[in-house]
Amino acid sequence: MRGHASRLLAALAIASGAGGVGAQQVREPSVFEVPPAQLAPSLLTVDIERLFSQSQFGQRIAETYTQDRIELNVENRRIAEALRAEELDLTARRAEMEPDVFRTEAQAFDEKAQGIRRAQDAKETALEESLNDARTQFLEVTQPILGQLMVERGAFAILDRRSVLLSLGSIDITDDAIARIDETIGDGSEAAAALDDEPDETPAPDAETGDN
Repeated sequence: MRGHASRLLAALAIASGAGGVGAQQVREPSVFEVPPAQLAPSLLTVDIERLFSQSQFGQRIAETYTQDRIELNVENRRIAEALRAEELDLTARRAEMEPDVFRTEAQAFDEKAQGIRRAQDAKETALEESLNDARTQFLEVTQPILGQLMVERGAFAILDRRSVLLSLGSIDITDDAIARIDETIGDGSEAAAALDDEPDETPAPDAETGDN
């Protein structure tokens, strides 16, 4: 193994113009070191999930979602208990009710319960969509920050680390990106508000005009 390493170092020395003849004049590996700026990787990676979960911006979004989820769960339990109590009351009164009257009330209760269920399902869907929208907004707001880091490192692309099979740990900039995001926009409240305030640039459809 040592002989193989010596031959490799000798070859490197000759190829780099280190001079000298024979393995005895091979320089130490340190001569092949160059400043990090000259070894800038062309690709960088970032862990999007960590970026979201550990940055102040992402944590604010997650906390808002969690609170909304808790409130919706409490509301669902309260509604379920109320419907259960109403169902039990209807069942208890069944013996003293005319069959037609019971069927009418039972049908009305069933329609009411299904309507409430649809409304709560819509709230569930809206809550999940709000989280997806917030994550999209997070990526949109933080993209310029990641872009600046990319330029500073002399790279031409940043990949999601989950899509990379093998890489050197030195090309992962997740920790630096989290620190830069926190330093630049904090919890992202102002940046998100500014993004929401941007006018919609979608062109309005042209009004139809008739030929004179």
